[in-house]
Amino acid sequence: MAVMESPTFWDNPEKARKTIQQLKQMNAVLKPYEELFKGSQELTTLKELSQEDESLLEEYQQEVDRLSTILEDFELKSLMSGSQDMNDALVQIKPGAGGTDACDWAEIMLRMYSRWAQRHGFGVEIQDQIDNGEGGLQSVLFKVSGNYAYGYLQGEIGVHRLVRISPFGGGDTRHTSFAAVDVIAEIDDDIDIEIKESDLEMQTFCSGGPGGQHQNKTQSGVRLIHKPTNIRAESRTERSQNKNYENALKLLKSRLYAVEEQKRMGDIEKRYDAKGEVAFGSQIRSYIMQPYTLVRDEREGIEIKTPDVKEVLDGNLDEFMNAHLRYRTQKRMNRKESA
Repeated sequence: MAVMESPTFWDNPEKARKTIQQLKQMNAVLKPYEELFKGSQELTTLKELSQEDESLLEEYQQEVDRLSTILEDFELKSLMSGSQDMNDALVQIKPGAGGTDACDWAEIMLRMYSRWAQRHGFGVEIQDQIDNGEGGLQSVLFKVSGNYAYGYLQGEIGVHRLVRISPFGGGDTRHTSFAAVDVIAEIDDDIDIEIKESDLEMQTFCSGGPGGQHQNKTQSGVRLIHKPTNIRAESRTERSQNKNYENALKLLKSRLYAVEEQKRMGDIEKRYDAKGEVAFGSQIRSYIMQPYTLVRDEREGIEIKTPDVKEVLDGNLDEFMNAHLRYRTQKRMNRKESA
């Protein structure tokens, strides 16, 4: 705080923003701890008073419930100890098998994650989006901003399966659709990732623009390909080719960094795109709307399911995300013990 009160604090805006971000991240851990410590002392006093005055029992129970919620959140954040867990997240959704239904499923998932982010006070910003002519999305990339956004969302990586009566068909036959989710942490600007110019291939294409005379006419869209790894990144949402280049380069660096982090951590889990086809047998979660309602995590070791599909699709994903965090932590502890 003393640094921020200095009259020269804003002389370097970039450094000042980083300092503020670091302070926010520290407060995300320290404030809940302080509140729990203070609340536990007050709870002891309230318990003693309620034993003498039964009218205070309801207030005592409300305080117990409030502190229990804070404690659970504090516990979950303590499980997110990865170097990038506190960062913003870049989320990409692509439809798989299922045709137009799969494209519609991708759009439903975008809404689901947007609602989840809204519930947690996170920001959502579309980075790249390709609409499907008959309905839904061919692809979407969006940024989720907020402390621990990546830590929570990384468990969503994989194929998601939807079973329902198709709104695009004429009958009442159940239809199965698939969409793949990839999540990477947005890296800090001060993390240096060297990309040789000779290793980089740049392609340009019509970005689509906002409509009117700019629609599908300007070559402002940029696709960058890292030739040694074939990792790609693209941006089309800006009118400026230079701006799209900057966005694509930052995304490419984030993806390259994610690959190196996986190698360093010795992560044995493969992402969905290493499994081949986005179809049957590769899903991490199933959302079944007919003939019964059920959302079920399909991963071994995560036994979470609920019949309330509508609530989940409206952004209530915490139970699934929290289960993945606990499972991931336990798995890492088991690896250390066996090493």
